[in-house]
Amino acid sequence: MSEIKVASRYAKSLIDLAKEQNALEQVKGDMQLFVDTVKASTELQAVLKNPIIPIGKKNNILVAIFGDKVHATTKAFLKIVIDKARAEVLFGTAKEFLNQYNQYKNIVTAKVTSAVALSDAAKADITAKVKEVTGGEVILNATIDESLIGGFVLTVGDKQFDASISSKLNQLKKDFAQRVVA
Repeated sequence: MSEIKVASRYAKSLIDLAKEQNALEQVKGDMQLFVDTVKASTELQAVLKNPIIPIGKKNNILVAIFGDKVHATTKAFLKIVIDKARAEVLFGTAKEFLNQYNQYKNIVTAKVTSAVALSDAAKADITAKVKEVTGGEVILNATIDESLIGGFVLTVGDKQFDASISSKLNQLKKDFAQRVVA
């Protein structure tokens, strides 16, 4: 079975267990902490992916890192996955947990990239429009990319709206090239 399917099933099981134990919010926070920690540590990534490192050592490493910082449900889950020799899917499982949590809570993540920093008013307008279209709570991540020249690119899920000047210039260039060649 592919790692994506395994991660998705593990995430679903963890969500169900967390809901059953009234610990969904705590476990969600734990999964975010896990994702952030693994992203920040190439050494931890290597440990989780390395099949040569003994299971007991992997468990000890996670206990040393997360110890009392995570809910008992999360600790037990991490231990079970490692004991099943599936530590390599933990990061994917944590990311998938966060995705499934957002779906369950009707939370939409939107990413807006602009040439300059957006004002709070512009961010609020974009958030309101995305909320109007999706009907869900919106988490807006804003980044800056000066190569856009002006305008912005908004990504929500698998949809993208490109209102950047650089894309408009590229389209003009393409149109012009087609007319000259034809």
